[in-house]
Amino acid sequence: MENEQVIIVRDLVKKFGDFTANAGLNFHVDKGEIFGFLGANGAGKTTAMRILCGLSSPTSGLVEVAGYNVKTHAEEVKKRIGYMSQKFSLFEDLTIWENMRFFSTVYGMNKTAFKERGEMLLRKLELFEKRNRLVSTLSLGWKQKLAFTVAILHEPSIVFLDEPTGGVDPITRRQFWEMIYEAADNGITVFVTTHYMDEAEYCNRVTIMVDGRIDALDTPAKLKEKYQVNSMNDVFLALAR
Repeated sequence: MENEQVIIVRDLVKKFGDFTANAGLNFHVDKGEIFGFLGANGAGKTTAMRILCGLSSPTSGLVEVAGYNVKTHAEEVKKRIGYMSQKFSLFEDLTIWENMRFFSTVYGMNKTAFKERGEMLLRKLELFEKRNRLVSTLSLGWKQKLAFTVAILHEPSIVFLDEPTGGVDPITRRQFWEMIYEAADNGITVFVTTHYMDEAEYCNRVTIMVDGRIDALDTPAKLKEKYQVNSMNDVFLALAR
Protein backbone atom coordinates (compact mmCIF):
# COMPACT_ATOMS: atom_id res chain seq x y z
CA MET A 1 0.00 0.00 0.00
CA GLU A 2 1.38 3.42 -1.01
CA ASN A 3 1.93 6.13 1.57
CA GLU A 4 -0.61 8.95 1.60
CA GLN A 5 0.72 11.86 -0.45
CA VAL A 6 -0.06 15.20 1.22
CA ILE A 7 1.80 17.34 -1.31
CA ILE A 8 1.66 16.66 -5.05
CA VAL A 9 3.53 18.90 -7.50
CA ARG A 10 3.41 18.23 -11.24
CA ASP A 11 5.06 20.40 -13.89
CA LEU A 12 5.00 23.50 -11.68
CA VAL A 13 6.05 26.62 -13.56
CA LYS A 14 6.12 30.10 -12.03
CA LYS A 15 7.06 33.09 -14.17
CA PHE A 16 7.45 36.76 -13.35
CA GLY A 17 7.37 38.42 -16.75
CA ASP A 18 10.22 36.89 -18.74
CA PHE A 19 11.88 35.46 -15.63
CA THR A 20 11.20 31.81 -14.75
CA ALA A 21 11.51 31.24 -10.99
CA ASN A 22 10.28 27.62 -11.03
CA ALA A 23 10.91 25.59 -14.17
CA GLY A 24 8.75 22.46 -14.30
CA LEU A 25 9.03 21.11 -10.74
CA ASN A 26 7.85 17.55 -10.04
CA PHE A 27 7.79 15.94 -6.59
CA HIS A 28 5.51 14.59 -3.89
CA VAL A 29 5.68 14.49 -0.09
CA ASP A 30 4.24 11.66 2.03
CA LYS A 31 2.26 12.02 5.25
CA GLY A 32 4.57 12.21 8.28
CA GLU A 33 7.67 12.71 6.13
CA ILE A 34 10.43 15.19 6.92
CA PHE A 35 11.13 16.67 3.50
CA GLY A 36 14.14 18.92 2.99
CA PHE A 37 13.95 21.64 0.33
CA LEU A 38 17.48 22.87 -0.35
CA GLY A 39 19.18 25.27 -2.69
CA ALA A 40 21.29 28.41 -2.83
CA ASN A 41 19.76 31.88 -2.54
CA GLY A 42 17.84 32.62 -5.74
CA ALA A 43 17.32 28.96 -6.61
CA GLY A 44 13.52 29.31 -6.41
CA LYS A 45 12.82 27.74 -3.00
CA THR A 46 10.90 30.65 -1.50
CA THR A 47 8.76 31.08 -4.63
CA ALA A 48 7.80 27.41 -4.57
CA MET A 49 7.06 27.49 -0.84
CA ARG A 50 4.78 30.52 -1.24
CA ILE A 51 2.81 28.58 -3.85
CA LEU A 52 2.57 25.51 -1.62
CA CYS A 53 1.24 27.71 1.22
CA GLY A 54 -1.48 29.17 -0.99
CA LEU A 55 0.08 32.64 -0.99
CA SER A 56 0.84 32.65 -4.71
CA SER A 57 -0.58 30.87 -7.77
CA PRO A 58 1.45 28.81 -10.24
CA THR A 59 1.69 30.06 -13.80
CA SER A 60 1.00 26.49 -14.90
CA GLY A 61 1.07 22.96 -13.55
CA LEU A 62 -0.74 21.12 -10.75
CA VAL A 63 -0.09 21.74 -7.05
CA GLU A 64 -2.16 19.95 -4.41
CA VAL A 65 -1.61 20.41 -0.67
CA ALA A 66 -3.58 18.47 1.96
CA GLY A 67 -5.92 17.29 -0.78
CA TYR A 68 -6.69 20.77 -2.18
CA ASN A 69 -5.63 22.50 -5.39
CA VAL A 70 -3.73 25.65 -4.36
CA LYS A 71 -4.97 27.55 -7.41
CA THR A 72 -8.68 26.99 -6.77
CA HIS A 73 -8.84 26.31 -3.00
CA ALA A 74 -6.06 28.42 -1.47
CA GLU A 75 -8.10 29.25 1.64
CA GLU A 76 -8.74 25.55 2.35
CA VAL A 77 -4.99 24.93 2.05
CA LYS A 78 -4.20 27.72 4.54
CA LYS A 79 -6.52 26.19 7.15
CA ARG A 80 -4.62 22.90 7.06
CA ILE A 81 -1.04 24.07 7.25
CA GLY A 82 1.28 25.67 9.80
CA TYR A 83 4.05 28.07 8.86
CA MET A 84 7.17 29.34 10.57
CA SER A 85 9.10 32.05 8.76
CA GLN A 86 12.83 32.62 8.62
CA LYS A 87 12.40 35.82 10.64
CA PHE A 88 10.85 35.39 14.06
CA SER A 89 7.10 35.72 13.51
CA LEU A 90 5.56 36.19 16.98
CA PHE A 91 4.65 39.49 18.64
CA GLU A 92 7.45 40.70 20.90
CA ASP A 93 5.20 43.00 22.97
CA LEU A 94 2.72 40.23 23.86
CA THR A 95 3.23 37.48 26.42
CA ILE A 96 3.83 33.87 25.47
CA TRP A 97 0.21 32.96 26.30
CA GLU A 98 -1.22 36.03 24.53
CA ASN A 99 0.67 35.09 21.37
CA MET A 100 -0.65 31.55 21.49
CA ARG A 101 -4.21 32.74 22.15
CA PHE A 102 -4.02 35.19 19.22
CA PHE A 103 -2.82 32.53 16.78
CA SER A 104 -5.42 30.05 18.04
CA THR A 105 -8.12 32.48 16.86
CA VAL A 106 -6.35 32.88 13.50
CA TYR A 107 -6.38 29.08 13.17
CA GLY A 108 -10.07 28.92 14.16
CA MET A 109 -9.59 26.91 17.35
CA ASN A 110 -12.32 27.04 19.99
CA LYS A 111 -11.36 28.21 23.48
CA THR A 112 -11.57 24.77 25.09
CA ALA A 113 -9.40 23.09 22.45
CA PHE A 114 -6.88 25.92 22.62
CA LYS A 115 -6.60 25.87 26.42
CA GLU A 116 -6.10 22.11 26.53
CA ARG A 117 -3.57 21.87 23.71
CA GLY A 118 -1.84 25.16 24.53
CA GLU A 119 -1.21 24.16 28.14
CA MET A 120 -0.01 20.70 27.07
CA LEU A 121 2.47 22.11 24.54
CA LEU A 122 3.82 24.73 26.96
CA ARG A 123 4.33 22.14 29.70
CA LYS A 124 6.21 19.97 27.23
CA LEU A 125 8.33 22.99 26.29
CA GLU A 126 8.80 23.77 30.02
CA LEU A 127 7.43 27.26 29.50
CA PHE A 128 4.05 26.90 31.21
CA GLU A 129 5.20 28.61 34.42
CA LYS A 130 6.63 31.43 32.29
CA ARG A 131 3.57 31.85 30.06
CA ASN A 132 2.99 35.44 31.24
CA ARG A 133 6.48 36.60 30.26
CA LEU A 134 6.82 38.97 27.33
CA VAL A 135 8.19 37.20 24.26
CA SER A 136 10.80 39.96 23.95
CA THR A 137 12.50 38.66 27.12
CA LEU A 138 13.20 35.21 25.62
CA SER A 139 16.47 34.20 23.97
CA LEU A 140 16.47 33.59 20.20
CA GLY A 141 16.59 29.83 20.74
CA TRP A 142 13.52 29.86 22.98
CA LYS A 143 11.72 32.20 20.58
CA GLN A 144 12.30 29.78 17.70
CA LYS A 145 11.11 26.78 19.72
CA LEU A 146 8.03 28.73 20.77
CA ALA A 147 7.35 29.79 17.16
CA PHE A 148 7.45 26.14 16.08
CA THR A 149 5.08 25.22 18.91
CA VAL A 150 2.65 27.92 17.76
CA ALA A 151 2.92 26.69 14.15
CA ILE A 152 1.66 23.23 15.18
CA LEU A 153 -0.83 24.50 17.78
CA HIS A 154 -3.83 23.61 15.60
CA GLU A 155 -2.43 20.19 14.61
CA PRO A 156 -2.00 20.98 10.91
CA SER A 157 -1.53 18.33 8.23
CA ILE A 158 1.71 20.00 7.15
CA VAL A 159 4.05 22.52 8.75
CA PHE A 160 6.31 24.64 6.55
CA LEU A 161 9.57 25.74 8.15
CA ASP A 162 11.62 28.38 6.34
CA GLU A 163 15.20 28.15 7.64
CA PRO A 164 13.96 27.71 11.21
CA THR A 165 17.35 27.30 12.90
CA GLY A 166 19.15 30.28 11.40
CA GLY A 167 21.31 32.02 13.99
CA VAL A 168 20.72 29.65 16.92
CA ASP A 169 23.43 27.70 18.74
CA PRO A 170 24.19 24.01 17.95
CA ILE A 171 22.51 22.68 21.11
CA THR A 172 19.29 24.57 20.35
CA ARG A 173 19.43 23.35 16.75
CA ARG A 174 19.56 19.77 17.97
CA GLN A 175 16.67 20.36 20.39
CA PHE A 176 14.69 21.95 17.58
CA TRP A 177 15.19 18.90 15.39
CA GLU A 178 14.00 16.66 18.23
CA MET A 179 10.77 18.69 18.18
CA ILE A 180 10.54 18.17 14.42
CA TYR A 181 10.96 14.40 14.81
CA GLU A 182 8.24 14.30 17.46
CA ALA A 183 5.83 16.25 15.23
CA ALA A 184 6.51 13.85 12.35
CA ASP A 185 5.96 10.86 14.64
CA ASN A 186 2.56 12.37 15.46
CA GLY A 187 1.64 12.43 11.76
CA ILE A 188 2.48 16.06 10.93
CA THR A 189 4.36 16.35 7.65
CA VAL A 190 7.37 18.66 7.90
CA PHE A 191 8.54 20.64 4.86
CA VAL A 192 11.75 22.43 5.74
CA THR A 193 14.25 24.70 4.01
CA THR A 194 17.71 25.10 5.48
CA HIS A 195 21.16 26.41 4.59
CA TYR A 196 22.79 23.95 7.00
CA MET A 197 23.76 20.93 4.94
CA ASP A 198 24.26 18.78 8.04
CA GLU A 199 20.54 19.28 8.74
CA ALA A 200 19.76 17.72 5.37
CA GLU A 201 21.04 14.46 6.89
CA TYR A 202 18.10 14.55 9.34
CA CYS A 203 15.48 14.55 6.55
CA ASN A 204 13.80 11.45 5.14
CA ARG A 205 14.29 12.82 1.63
CA VAL A 206 15.75 16.01 0.22
CA THR A 207 15.44 17.91 -3.02
CA ILE A 208 18.13 20.30 -4.21
CA MET A 209 17.14 23.19 -6.46
CA VAL A 210 19.50 24.91 -8.86
CA ASP A 211 18.41 27.86 -11.03
CA GLY A 212 14.69 27.20 -10.63
CA ARG A 213 14.77 23.48 -11.34
CA ILE A 214 15.16 20.34 -9.24
CA ASP A 215 18.59 18.82 -9.84
CA ALA A 216 18.39 16.04 -7.23
CA LEU A 217 15.73 14.32 -5.16
CA ASP A 218 16.31 11.25 -2.96
CA THR A 219 17.30 10.13 0.52
CA PRO A 220 20.54 11.65 1.86
CA ALA A 221 22.19 8.21 1.82
CA LYS A 222 21.33 7.58 -1.84
CA LEU A 223 22.43 11.04 -2.91
CA LYS A 224 25.80 10.63 -1.22
CA GLU A 225 26.17 7.23 -2.89
CA LYS A 226 25.21 8.62 -6.30
CA TYR A 227 27.72 11.45 -6.16
CA GLN A 228 30.33 9.31 -4.35
CA VAL A 229 30.83 11.77 -1.49
CA ASN A 230 30.71 11.58 2.31
CA SER A 231 28.40 14.48 3.18
CA MET A 232 25.36 16.37 1.93
CA ASN A 233 27.53 19.48 1.79
CA ASP A 234 29.65 17.74 -0.85
CA VAL A 235 26.49 16.71 -2.75
CA PHE A 236 25.36 20.33 -2.75
CA LEU A 237 28.75 21.59 -3.94
CA ALA A 238 28.80 19.01 -6.76
CA LEU A 239 25.43 20.27 -8.01
CA ALA A 240 25.99 23.99 -7.38
CA ARG A 241 29.18 23.96 -9.42
